[in-house]
Parts: sequence; structure tokens; C-alpha cells
Amino acid sequence: MGLRTAKEYRGGLRDGRRVVCRGQRIDSAADHPELTPAVDHSANCYDIARSQPELAVAGGAEPYSAFYRVPRSAEELRARGELIEAVSRLGGGIIVLKEVGSDAMFALLRTLEGEELARAEAFHERVCRDDLALAVAQTDAKGDRALAPHQQEDPDLYLRIVDEDAGSITVRGAKRHTSHSANADELVVLPTRAMGPHDADYAVSFAIPVDTPGAEHLRVALPRGRARPVRLPAFVAAQDARKPHGLRRRARAEGPRVPQPAARARRTAGRRVRGLPTGSRRSTTSCRCSIFSSARRSLIAEYNGIARAGHVKDKIAQLIAYAETVRGLAELAALRSRPGEHGIQQPDPVAVNTAKYSFAHGFHDAAAKLIDLAGGLLATGPGGEDWANPEIRAVLEQHYAAAVPAEPRLRLLNLIAGLTARDYGGYQAVLATHAEGSLEAEKLQIARTYDPARARAYASRHAGLA
Repeated sequence: MGLRTAKEYRGGLRDGRRVVCRGQRIDSAADHPELTPAVDHSANCYDIARSQPELAVAGGAEPYSAFYRVPRSAEELRARGELIEAVSRLGGGIIVLKEVGSDAMFALLRTLEGEELARAEAFHERVCRDDLALAVAQTDAKGDRALAPHQQEDPDLYLRIVDEDAGSITVRGAKRHTSHSANADELVVLPTRAMGPHDADYAVSFAIPVDTPGAEHLRVALPRGRARPVRLPAFVAAQDARKPHGLRRRARAEGPRVPQPAARARRTAGRRVRGLPTGSRRSTTSCRCSIFSSARRSLIAEYNGIARAGHVKDKIAQLIAYAETVRGLAELAALRSRPGEHGIQQPDPVAVNTAKYSFAHGFHDAAAKLIDLAGGLLATGPGGEDWANPEIRAVLEQHYAAAVPAEPRLRLLNLIAGLTARDYGGYQAVLATHAEGSLEAEKLQIARTYDPARARAYASRHAGLA
């Protein structure tokens, strides 16, 4: 099939998938007003292949989406970051389907072996050929966090295999926080954690079409607001969903339990768990650099007539330093990258996790500075209905003008309010802290992957210890 158009992507969503939105089943994920913003946002992945083919298309004579080009060098990893930032600018700094889906696919291609690797490679070829949009389902319900999966009172609090025959496995459970699942073509399912010796039934990876019988997508009812909800997190419930053999990693040996294969499966489950965050954290820091763009912060200062004030220049400089620190660390992760398993380039984990930590740790302070620059109109400014009334508009044009006429000023304030002060801004504040791993998870990975040998040798030499 090759490269699809945005229209073809939308058409593929009209397949009878089971989606619940605000308590009601919907007829079409492509046409429901609550879902169309997310669909339009994801369609940017397809539009950019035509508007910027030099960036978004790979493959030469057999073109395919550059999102799915397996990075084999630092330059290819850097180019991937450039693509992600470019498409994210089209959608306000929010991640897109192909970005996270490809991160998951690369993690599988790095960590699987033998028959499982062959299946993953075949799946990758099909994704490139059919230009599919992939969502990732990884986070389980987890229940009591102090207990392992097999120890939970309800065994379905982690997704698990409940049956198997010669041609398929059957799974039961649920995955949470699954961005874009309702408007993806397929779901890549990964374990949420490393598994213990009795958790083999839970250590499973596979991919399924979104319309698979038994899979139901409960679209989270985000608070209503003027900002368009483009990420659409969903709760994916699998009630005995059957998965034909294909891309699948089974964690249990046939017949009675055999410790050695189960232990190997648990090890690869842990590697898969750790393999995705390294790629996805770099991708998300690349895409979110545009949230506090220089245009927004400098424009609102200009429009309000305060651009020359010393404290304003100071805040703008701090916002620039924040954004460029995150962007620079994301680029450093590519420059320091090394070939990983099967020749797939692996971003430097220290730089990746430092980038994500810096972004998350500084997000709320950056938002506060942008709010300070914008002013109280973020909360009290007029709405579109007011502006549409000619009589009221005349009053608004008079009293909301500043260094520029009222309309451009109010439009920019509306954009900033959506990103910082309204429901969607609160949603983004939570994502900054928890999406792709918490601050504690990033600090843990920084400490785990940093090699202190050179620093220790330097300190020892200057202290006269060596």
C-alpha cells in the first residue's frame, strides 16, 4: 500500500471498533465530535509526508513513513527528533500516534530474539507497507502496588494470558493511560514492569487491531474546555480478547511450567519495560519543546506593551534557557547514542532521562512565568460568543486593545489560556509530571545508567588517593 493519505487514515477508523465516550457507545471514531480533534491531530502524521517529504518519507523507491525508519546511526536518531518536533509543532506540542508506536516497535526489535524477533520484523514490514498508526498499551491497573501480579486478589489487575491454542492466545485484563487508542489502527501491548518467577502469564507482548473482538476502549471524559483534546487517553479493557499468533511474545513454555524458559521470558520482559522509556522520553521531550515557544512568550509581552521591562526580559530569558536546555539534552542523547542490540541506535540513557527530568521538573515554573507575562485576562477575558456579538465587540475592541488591537491580543491570550489556565492546561501539567514515567523513575534511571568511574578517578587523583 505504501504511504496513506490523511483521508485514507480517517476512513480506516470506520471499522466498527468498540469505543465508549462519556458513557455512550459511539458509531464511528472518525466522525464523533469528541474524537475528531484527536483524529485531526493524528492525521498530521500523514499530511507531513506530503508537505515535508524530505523529512517525513524514507525508503527511496519503496517509500514509507520516516517515523518507522529504524535508526542505525546518531544522525538518523537526530533526524528522527527533528521529524517529531516538526510534526508536533503542527499539533501544539502534543505527541502523535506514530511517534510512540514506533518507539515501542524499536524497543521490541532491540530486545527480542529468535522466533519472536522474526515476528517483530515481519510486523515492522507490515506497518511500513500499510502505513499504520500504532498506539501503545503498557500501564496495567496494578491494584496493590506492594504486590506482584500473581499475588493480587483479582488476577486480572495485570493483563494476562488465560488460554492458548495452536493458533492464538487469549488475554484478559486492562491497560490504562493509553493515548490515542480509540483512533489508532493497531495496539502494541507491552508489560508494565519486570516480572518475578511466578508471573510468566503476565509477561506478554503482542499487537492487535483496535477492532479486535473483546477489546473495548473507554475514552476518558476530560473536562470540557475551549482547548481541543488531541491526545485522548483511554482505558482499554480486554475481556477474553483473542490474539492470533503473529507479533507475540509468550512468557510460558508449552505444557508444564519449565523454570529456565520462564526465567528467560521474565528477563526479556524487564528489558522491554526499560527499552521503551528511553526512546519515548527522548521523543516526548522533542515534541514538547514547542509548548513554551519563543513566539508565544515574546509576542504576549509585545502585545501587552511590557516587552522592554527588565523583569519581563528576565522571565523571557529564563523561559528560553528552559526550552533550550530540554532541546539540547534531547539532541545530546542522539549525539551520545550507541548501537544497541541488532544494530539499532540507542539514545544515551543519562541524557534522555536528564532531558525528561528537566522538562518535567521545570514545566510548572515555566507555565507560571508564561501566566505572569500574559496577565489576569487568561481567567477573565471574553469568550468567542461575546466577540461574535457586534454590539459587545465594539466595546471589547475599545477596552481590550493594548500595544496592538484587541483581536490579535485576545486570540493569543486564548491560546495561552488553553495551554496553562484551563482544563487542558491542567491536563498538560499532570502529563508533564507523570507521562513517560514519573520524576522518581527518571532520577532512578539517571543514577542507574550514569558511569561514575571517570569522576571518581578525577577526584581520587586530585585528592592524592591514586
